[in-house]
This record gives sequence, C-alpha cells and structure tokens, in this order.
Amino acid sequence: MLTLTRLDSAQPDFQARLARLLQFDDATDAAIEQAVATILHAVKTRGDAAVLEYTERFDRLPAPSVAHLELGAAELAAALAGLPEDTRAALEAAADRVRRYHEKQVQGSWTYTEDDGTVLGQKVTPLDRVGLYVPGGKAAYPSSVLMNAIPAKVAGVAELVMVVPTPGGERNALVLAAASIAGVDRVFTIGGAQAVAALAYGTETVPQVDKIVGPGNAYVAAAKRRVFGTVGIDMIAGPSEILVIADGSTPAEWVAMDLFSQAEHDELAQSILLSPDPDYLDAVAAAIDRLIVEMPRSEVIRTSLSNRGALIRTHDLDDAAAIANAIAPEHLELAVSDPEGLLPRLRHAGAIFMGRNTCEALGDYCAGPNHVLPTSRTARFSSPLGVYDFQKRTSLIHVSEAGAQTLGRIAATLAYGEGLQAHARSAEYRLTHK
Repeated sequence: MLTLTRLDSAQPDFQARLARLLQFDDATDAAIEQAVATILHAVKTRGDAAVLEYTERFDRLPAPSVAHLELGAAELAAALAGLPEDTRAALEAAADRVRRYHEKQVQGSWTYTEDDGTVLGQKVTPLDRVGLYVPGGKAAYPSSVLMNAIPAKVAGVAELVMVVPTPGGERNALVLAAASIAGVDRVFTIGGAQAVAALAYGTETVPQVDKIVGPGNAYVAAAKRRVFGTVGIDMIAGPSEILVIADGSTPAEWVAMDLFSQAEHDELAQSILLSPDPDYLDAVAAAIDRLIVEMPRSEVIRTSLSNRGALIRTHDLDDAAAIANAIAPEHLELAVSDPEGLLPRLRHAGAIFMGRNTCEALGDYCAGPNHVLPTSRTARFSSPLGVYDFQKRTSLIHVSEAGAQTLGRIAATLAYGEGLQAHARSAEYRLTHK
C-alpha cells in the first residue's frame, strides 16, 4: 500500500505542513555549474572545434565538421513520410490545433494621435532567429517540438534553429517529423551545454540566435541560466506539477490516473488532490493502490507520490480555490460539476483544465494551448509560452511642433529637478517661445 501524505486545511499546523510539502530545492550542483562554465567558455572561444570535441565525448558521435552534424529538410521530410499513418495523422492533427490556437495570440502594432498632432504607439516585430533545444536519443518529445516551434513560426520568426542530441547516432524519427511539420529551418544533431553555447554565442557553422527555448537536463538548464542576457530564454522549469480540485463527481479512478500522469515524469514531480469530501479522498487513495501496479513506471510514480504527493481535505470548494491560489500550480484540474462557477475564484495557475472530461494529458499533446508552463509557484507572475514570447515591442514617439511646446516644458522641469541639465536643455531647444 502506498503511503500518501494526508492533510486537512482545518488543522492548526496546515499552512506549515503545506509549505514543507511544496518546498523544492532547486539549487544547482556546484560540479554541474563548473562543468557548464567550462563548456560555455570553450565554445565561446573555440567555436566549432569545441562543439565537435564535446559531441564526440558526451554523445559518442565523431564528425569531421559541425556541418556534417546538420540535417537537411529532405531528411526531416523523410522521417515524416516514414511514420505509420496513424502516428503521422495524430502529429499533424496536434500541430494544426496548436497552430490555430496560437494564431489568436498574434499582437499587432498600433498608434494613436493626440489633439496637437503628436503620434504615440507601439511597433510589434518578431525575433529574427530563435534556437530550440530538444532532448534526443531514446527520449521522444515531438510534442515539445510542436509547442515551441509553432508559436515562433506563427509570430513570424524568420529562422528557427533546432538542436537535438543523437547519442551514438540514434535519431528519433518522431522528433524529426515534428520538426518538419512545424517548419523548423535548420537542425543540428548536437546537445548539452555545448549546444546551448553554440546557439548563444554562434560558431563558424551554428548561427547565433536571439532567444533559446525548450526543455533539457540539469546541464542544459544551467547553461540557459548562464547565457541569459546574451540571449533571451523561455524559463528555467522545475519538476512537473498537477493540482486537482474535486467535488466527488468524477470517478476516483480517473483522478487517480490524472495524478499518475504527472508523477510518472520523474521522482520530483508533484501531484496533489484537494477535496472537501473525505470519503472521496479515501476512494481516490484506494484507486491509486489498485491502479499503480498496472503502471510501467510504477516505481517512479510511487516515489513521486510518497515524497511529494498529498491528499488534502478542504472545508469547501472556496477553501480549495484559496489553497490552489497559494500553490499556483503548473496544471490545475477542476474535476467538479460546475468548473465555470469556480473559475472566478482562481488567480494563479499555468493552465486550468475545466470539467471531468478535460484531463491534463490532452493539454500536453493536442488541445491547442501551450504545454510549456510556469512551475514552482512562478504562475504567480509568469505565463505559458506563446506567440508573445517570440515578438518584441518597440515604442513609437513622433512629437509634433505643438506637442514639443507642452512636453518640452514638462521634461525640462523634471530634468532640472533631477540635476540633468543636458536633458533639460535638449528639450528647451525645441521650444519656440523660451
């Protein structure tokens, strides 16, 4: 029988126990930091030569040049053509849904004109070049390719450069097929911190990008953190999370499997259920015990649920909503009969899955919204990856002669107050009556 943490929001020490449950040490290992710093410096100073050395060392993939590690469009198309018909259809259907959703997010430029003829506005432009990191080898994450590449292309990014490790030369056909569907422009079979460095600094063969997105291991995350500022990054993601609010109207087995869906990612993933119904919590606990033996990744699920999972009794659904806001989960499932009624009470979540039929797994693959979501309570201040992450905004200011008379006096007064005489004089030069 699985030992799951049981909490009750009525307990005097509930907040302290919840805080301990949510605590996650994301400190980077010093050895990883040192190794990454060395790799970044080597690639920055030695370019292709360093990339080749690390690719041979870590991926057991010798190559005469980085150019030999690039895959052409024909190879991506061949991977797509070689998929079983049902797999290809599923991949294309998912891509279509993701594309249609993200097309709604495109922002446009705008201006307005004031009474004196001054024009103010904002110009929205896509990034020139984006780098996409994709795990490779036996790991197959075609959904991550779609979720990162399609918003970039919808935004109008001119060139999307994907890096994917192929340990021992092992290529994943699903990943390459997804790159073809999503319109990735260039693909290099390199990975790790050396791939992040190549994208961030550029080499003789790999072009420098403006932003790096996509998931990776601890070395990739450390490298992205270090190159931020030279390039933009999407986020530093923590372990997967799911929080389910249930009123007892959804079959216990469904909710148990929803908790498994995140717990199976890794041992540090977190799955929590909130419900005001103690009998329902017992039913879900029993379903967990029945179903876990059927799971191929049962040991990972067991460790995740035992160490970081919980079943929490709440006073009512309003109390559950308040706790959910404090947790600010990556994925929030509303397994309740009236999800629309509960929605106004919820403020912080990466994505909200509404109703008994909306399992989180649908969002991972094909619902349409992005599955790259804020973790570790960062949903309090950040948002899912989207088209807006691949567009930038530039302010437009066109001051008329009449406008300069008003703005010039305001600016000069404030500039003199700050002791910045050149600012003030610059504004005053535009005054026709000084």
